[in-house]
Amino acid sequence: MGHQVIIFDFSLIRGLWETRVKKNKERQRKEKERLEKSSLERWNFMVECRKKGIPQSKYLKNGFVDADEKILDKYGKTPQLPKRRALADEIEKERSKFIFQLSGEQWMEFPDSLKEQIHLKEWHVNNTLIQTIPAYIALFQDLRVLELSKNQITHLPVEIGLKNLKVLNVSFNNLKSVPPELGDCENLEKLDLSGNLEITELPFELSNLKQVTVVDVSANKFPSIPICVLRMSNLQWLDISSNNLKDLPQDIDRLDQLQTLLLQKNKLTYLPRALVNMPKLSLLVVSGDDLVEIPTAVCESTTGLKFISLKDSPVETIVGEDTEEIIESEREREQFEKEFMKAYIEDLKARDSAPSYTTKVLLSLQL
Repeated sequence: MGHQVIIFDFSLIRGLWETRVKKNKERQRKEKERLEKSSLERWNFMVECRKKGIPQSKYLKNGFVDADEKILDKYGKTPQLPKRRALADEIEKERSKFIFQLSGEQWMEFPDSLKEQIHLKEWHVNNTLIQTIPAYIALFQDLRVLELSKNQITHLPVEIGLKNLKVLNVSFNNLKSVPPELGDCENLEKLDLSGNLEITELPFELSNLKQVTVVDVSANKFPSIPICVLRMSNLQWLDISSNNLKDLPQDIDRLDQLQTLLLQKNKLTYLPRALVNMPKLSLLVVSGDDLVEIPTAVCESTTGLKFISLKDSPVETIVGEDTEEIIESEREREQFEKEFMKAYIEDLKARDSAPSYTTKVLLSLQL
């Protein structure tokens, strides 16, 4: 029998989870810095050993670098800290030449100078009032990351089909559709269209995205899982929560690489048995209020599947004259719930006794 976590009022634990979200982000940041620093230090250590002619057998053990300072002491170690810092600074300086960053509501369009910087590999544009992506984005053939979340973008240009693009994040904008040309991004690995609230379908041409491992289309108006998504053969993470799903396709098991499936806050009444035939599926999240039929095998601990049923209390809709204010409030709620679920899943992974059968959470999502 799995753990049961009952939460009667979301407001009572909001502060707790906000703290957990912050701690989770800080922990990820520190871990990233630690790994980067550790890798750089190991590399510098190996270089120093080679300069001094130290045999590999002295600092390599079972394929791992033993960065024991005593090894260098034996061969007349020279101070390397200033050199390491200088090298790290140089690497960061070189990397920043290929990154464009823009933020703030004073920006209503991209600066004209941007079109001259076609060497850029990353765009990070957030929290602006920009509504349009310029057509000259087609010139940026080396672009790898296009991160444009929390702006006012109303559509994606047909020039969006960049061959080398790996990450596209246009979450929490004002998109209502996606152009077929997005299917030309043959090397795309992560696609985030969440929080646009109005997208109802994706063009079939997105079936060409065979390298995609993560798709997030949560907080939109999809009536079903798009056919093109079912043809993304390398997909590992799918978040289609907070949509209008009434059922799942019977051939959902064609996503045989899928590991995480987030379905909460839809209108599902049953789950197909095909879910049992997905060998790598390890986390399934649903809203349990309307579900009347769940395959027994989904709940069996022998499958290794973590089945999480979130019990949602009805969300009170505040009716007012300012429609834009209501929509903005909905966006903020969706953003917070997204962070909540991210922290919750991370918390599950961190537990020594993670639930293997079912975890039920009663949420009263009223901000």
